[in-house]
Amino acid sequence: MNYPVIAEHILTTVQGTWWSRRRRREDVPPLPPGAAYVFRVGGNYRTFPEGMVFDPSHPDVLDASSVSLVDTRARLVEVERTLPSMSEADNFTVRAAFTCQVTDPTVVARQGVIDVTVPLRAYLMGDADLPRVSAGHRVEEVNAVRIEVSHRMTAYSAIVPPRVTGMSVEFVSAEVHASDDLRDWEQKLRDERRSWELQRGQRDFQTEDARRIAELLSQGSDHVDALGIARQEIDVTQAAARIHRITEEESARRHKAETSDRAHAQARETAEAQMRRDMVLTLLRQMGGSEYGIDYHQVLDQVLRETGGQATPGIGTAGDNARMVEPGKAGPDRAAAGRGGARDAQGGFVADEDDLVE
Repeated sequence: MNYPVIAEHILTTVQGTWWSRRRRREDVPPLPPGAAYVFRVGGNYRTFPEGMVFDPSHPDVLDASSVSLVDTRARLVEVERTLPSMSEADNFTVRAAFTCQVTDPTVVARQGVIDVTVPLRAYLMGDADLPRVSAGHRVEEVNAVRIEVSHRMTAYSAIVPPRVTGMSVEFVSAEVHASDDLRDWEQKLRDERRSWELQRGQRDFQTEDARRIAELLSQGSDHVDALGIARQEIDVTQAAARIHRITEEESARRHKAETSDRAHAQARETAEAQMRRDMVLTLLRQMGGSEYGIDYHQVLDQVLRETGGQATPGIGTAGDNARMVEPGKAGPDRAAAGRGGARDAQGGFVADEDDLVE
């Protein structure tokens, strides 16, 4: 760091010429803003008057053997020192800040203070008790070390203020930093934590979005179409055409289902009616040749009740005690069959009315 002395230059001897007695120095470097010339004339150091226009023919300039450019502005200077921790593997770094400003450029040039951090670092190293503040702490306890170091440096600078010849120096603050390994570790943990929080937030957003979409879908396609039209994501004409097409398809499907149900019901009724007619005819054939008088009306009602049917159209009903057909004369075969109570194996007719009722 080139502060407060910015640069030092050796000057050559200025010789006069036979055609001019006036001498001028041409090898003086340009002066930066906020700096001052300090010329060495013989064994003395002389500052060129501040605020005065530089004159290359000034006696001090012509007789100088060297010149120093001294920065006279106030600067904030930082110096560092390493402090031990409880572990030999880790250290703390204390960074102290000082405000510095040149008060006497001549003295600064004579002392050759090219880098002010050198005397300030020596000042910081002069506090022998400062390492004891951090030696009892782990590197993870950097916040506690910061507080103790700040208090220690405030007291130390008040009792032993920093001094640099030709300058005013004041202690400003002290910062404590952990090792690079710990900082990298903490940064990695921080990044992982942020990444996890980001993923959790994304999952929460996705869950909320899915719930909202499910609610929209549960309200029906019309509500979804209306929302899409409001967001200009669905064209109104296309939505209307799709709704009309779906309505027509649903109507055709419903008409087809109703037609199929009617046809099935009609076929079932036709089959049941045919079954009842066949049953009645079969009974009439079986009972027509019986030698006993049978109440056909009572038998038919019993059959229809058990089958869940109705009376067959075309068959008349009589009174409770009237008989539709009187018993006729039975032939020998029918009489034998009636006495035996057997069933004809060929025709499958019932020969005994008791078997029929039971």
